[in-house]
Amino acid sequence: MVRRARKVNRVLAETYPDARCELDFDDPFQLLVVTVLSAQTTDRRVNAVRPTLFAAYPDPVAMAGAPREVLEQIIGPLGFFRAKTDALLKLSRALVERYDGQCPVASTTRVTLPGVGRKTANVVLGNAFDVPGITVDTHFGRLVRRFGWTEETDPVKVEHAIGALFPKRDWTMLSHHVIWHGRRRCHAKKPACGACPLAKLCPSFGEGPTDPIEAEKLVKTQGPA
Repeated sequence: MVRRARKVNRVLAETYPDARCELDFDDPFQLLVVTVLSAQTTDRRVNAVRPTLFAAYPDPVAMAGAPREVLEQIIGPLGFFRAKTDALLKLSRALVERYDGQCPVASTTRVTLPGVGRKTANVVLGNAFDVPGITVDTHFGRLVRRFGWTEETDPVKVEHAIGALFPKRDWTMLSHHVIWHGRRRCHAKKPACGACPLAKLCPSFGEGPTDPIEAEKLVKTQGPA
């Protein structure tokens, strides 16, 4: 299991050499905010509103004092804008009140912030602070079950099960590799099995079209719009 899992990761690394966090950010606070905003929408939509959002409110102090109606207007295109506005205001105020406007490094501390769960905490840890973390989003969970690495569905249990298969130093990039593969080839409803570099390694080969020409039509060159 361990050897096969690590082989899969090596193949994915070769397939997606540019794999990275697809949310744009300039500092830990920005990454924390855009990760919260990415729920129920796409990274590209979040990236589109990011410049306007942080030009107006570049730090927790500024965002904590933002008029609700202005924030709602800026992030309106992302959907669920009232709930997300509430989350940003509470998050920013908590950072100001508890951490002097700084983004905490410790995962156990960060998950106590409003709107921040383990997934968000691990995204920020791995990509803003270089602290290894596994990001269990819907793509990651789906693929590790297809790979046969775990049968768990609870994100925390998935995180622990997969963490046991890989060196800690690999956790962040492993997350990127798997998520990129899920967004580009191993789709939820119709995976591009016939155009997959893992065809010989994946126990779920055949869930999608195995004909190379048909499968190639399903391959995306970038994450979803």
